[in-house]
Amino acid sequence: MTGDDTVYLTPEGLKQIHEELDHLKTTRREEVSQKLERAIKQGDLKENADYHDAKEEQGFIEGRIRQLEDMLRRASVIENNGPSNVVRIGSTVTVREVGEEDDETYVIVGAHEADPTKGRISNISPIGSALLGAKRGQTVQAQTPSGFVEFEVVNIG
Repeated sequence: MTGDDTVYLTPEGLKQIHEELDHLKTTRREEVSQKLERAIKQGDLKENADYHDAKEEQGFIEGRIRQLEDMLRRASVIENNGPSNVVRIGSTVTVREVGEEDDETYVIVGAHEADPTKGRISNISPIGSALLGAKRGQTVQAQTPSGFVEFEVVNIG
């Protein structure tokens, strides 16, 4: 792990983790338990594919439960408290690539909630980390897989 192993989550992200954890602990555990019970009744566990599949599924569920519980222990809820003069985690920031005409808007979120297809970029991604601390009108550079890209911060919300 890195020096800062905090899991930054929006209130919505925190809610999603709680919902997934609840679903896994109640519904999915019970479903797999019933699946295991049926497989055991078939007998001869060594060559019982249903039993082995259910045990594997049980392992995945238990692993995910541990992962979610760990995330919750390390969680720090971020909130966008409205406009700010600098980009921070939770900010909605509109940028324009230098030399381009179109603006792009991103929400800076923790790595666990990042989804670039929905405009949610991680605070540790090249663009996200370059934007952190930037002010409106400032130009920042980000090292991307295709090389350095310069962005002007158009607006911070």
